[in-house]
Formats: sequence, C-alpha cells, structure tokens
Amino acid sequence: MGTRRPHALNVMISCVPREAPRPACGRLGRRKQVLRRRVRTLEYRRVAYLDITYGEYRARCGCRATFRTHPPGVGLRDRYDDKVRLAVLDRILDDRMSVEAARDSLRRDSLPELSDGFVYDCLRQHAEELDMAGYRKWTLEDFGGTLCIDELHLGRFTLLLATDPLRDRPVAFALVARNDADHMRRFLKNLKAHGFVPGAVVTDGSPLYPALLAELWPDARHHLCIFHVLKDINAKVLGAVRRLRRQMRLRGNRGRKRKRGRPSRSRAKRKGLTNKEKAHHVFKRRYLIVKRRGNHTDPERDDLTTMLDYLPALATLRSFVDRAYSLFEDGQSAHRAKCRRAALLRSAEFAAMPELAGRWGC
Repeated sequence: MGTRRPHALNVMISCVPREAPRPACGRLGRRKQVLRRRVRTLEYRRVAYLDITYGEYRARCGCRATFRTHPPGVGLRDRYDDKVRLAVLDRILDDRMSVEAARDSLRRDSLPELSDGFVYDCLRQHAEELDMAGYRKWTLEDFGGTLCIDELHLGRFTLLLATDPLRDRPVAFALVARNDADHMRRFLKNLKAHGFVPGAVVTDGSPLYPALLAELWPDARHHLCIFHVLKDINAKVLGAVRRLRRQMRLRGNRGRKRKRGRPSRSRAKRKGLTNKEKAHHVFKRRYLIVKRRGNHTDPERDDLTTMLDYLPALATLRSFVDRAYSLFEDGQSAHRAKCRRAALLRSAEFAAMPELAGRWGC
C-alpha cells in the first residue's frame, strides 16, 4: 500500500473590490476581470494553501496602465506567502541552520518542498531590506576593537561574516558564489573603507587570512579561534581512534583455534567479547576520547575505563587531549601556555602517533 497523502487545508481569501487604488499614484481603477490562484502557506503537519480571488484593474490616470490586487503578505507572483519566507529566515539566521537543514526542518514540520533557489531568494530579499549604512554607523560608533571573521557554507553560496565578539553583534556580511581570496579581499577592504580598524582579528586556520590581514591591517594582532583549533585537534584524535579501532576489528578472532565438528553447548558459551565486539564498543563511544573530563558523567567514566582496557593505545590519545585542553585554561599566563605547548611538541610518545604530527599536533 502507498503512503496516504495528507488532506490539504484551503483558506479562501478575496480581494476583488469593484474599484481599487493604483499602487503608484493612488488613483482608483475600474475592475476589468476576476482572477484566481493558489499560494502555499504554513500549517503544522498539514498541506495548506491560500485560495486567492483577486482582480485586474485599469488605471483612470493618463497612463491607463493595468494593475492587479493582492492580499497582505503575498507578492504578485509569489508561490509562497510571507509566513514561509519568515520561517526560512528564522531557521537560518536565528537557529543557525544550513540551507539543507532549514529545508529538511520545514519539510518535516509543514510539508513544503522548497528549492535551494527559493531559500537564497529569501536571503537576498532580506539583505536588500536592511539599512546597512545606518547599521554600520551604529556598530562603528560602539566598536569593541576586535573582529571575528568566519565563513558559513550554504550549499552553492558562502556567507562571509564579520562580528564584534566584545559587543556580541554582527558587523557585516556578504553572500558570495565562491570562498576564495578575491571575494575575501573585497569583503575585508569594504570593512576597512567603512572605518573599521581592529586591534585584533580572530579567524580559523584557513590560509586565506594571514596575507590579507597583514596587507590591510598590518598593526592588528592575528589570533586563531580556540573553537576551530580544538575542532582540528579533535578531528585528528578521532582519526587516530578510527585507525586503531579498524586494526582491532580486523584482528577479529585471529589466533583462537576452533575444534572440528559442531560446538557443544559448553563450547558455545564464549569467554568474553571478541575483538570485533570490543572494536564496536569503542566505535559507539569514541566521543569520550575527546570530551572534556569535567563533563563526563559517571557511566561515561566507566565506559572510558572499559575502552582503555580494550584498547590501551587510546590512553595516549586521551592524555594528548587532556594536555591540549590545558593550553586554553582560564587564568594562565601566556608564558605558561607557551611552555605547555613546547612540552606537548617535544613529547616522543605523542610524536609516535602519525595523526598527531600535523600542524596542531606534535
């Protein structure tokens, strides 16, 4: 049996007076004909439409132009009303969802099938409605002196974003087709032209930034974002966990001799888990290797102990993560942090792990 289609909700809307004012001049025009169309709207867990009855009018002024009426919240040629557009913007701007995640969320909650083009049109329309000149003036007058620059990938487009972390507000943004040096240079040069002269700039580890920042703001200090640094470190550690777990799983029951014939009931009862089962246990709880110890629950501490018993090599990775987190502890001096980093880089135990020999490792 096929999936039953949900019953559609139809909301009737009429805007066909005998005479209507022309939007350009306000002069009344006489109705020529009555038209109808359907526009998609939002209703939780239901397919909903607006059945709109509207009119086409002839202006009485000298131009004799024709125009059409439309209800509030629905454009003349829109397939969706403003409720759908606002829902898209809320998910992307407030909930910080990607384009794909916003589409999936709306499809799950209200069943519309939105295209990527419609989502990008919502973003463009919202950007055109903003008073960016007034907003830039306001943010510049209360600028904290630090800029955070980041890129948010939205499918076919990239959102370049500059924020003021000390005031906790966005400063500027740009929606570009490619995330390359030319678009980033234009974005940062516009910030400089508007009067932003930061004392410090915080970015991720992308190679786009060092040369551009040295060119535009040579006196500004360039810092790396702690979140992105730890994200890179954890990605390398989890890569090492994946390699060790795969090696353990491939070992399986190697070395265990099986007797000929059908196993008896006593032999069918195994003594402990196989290597493959232990590897699966490690895989299901691999996040415990990179999670801060202070955030572990009691069951998670027991699971971590079991993981280290199954695969002792994980203890090296767990120790590396603990020492990496200590580099960013609050209250320590810059000298102490540098000493801790130097000790981390000199460690032969960590250097033996190939995944930890990258930029942020040993």
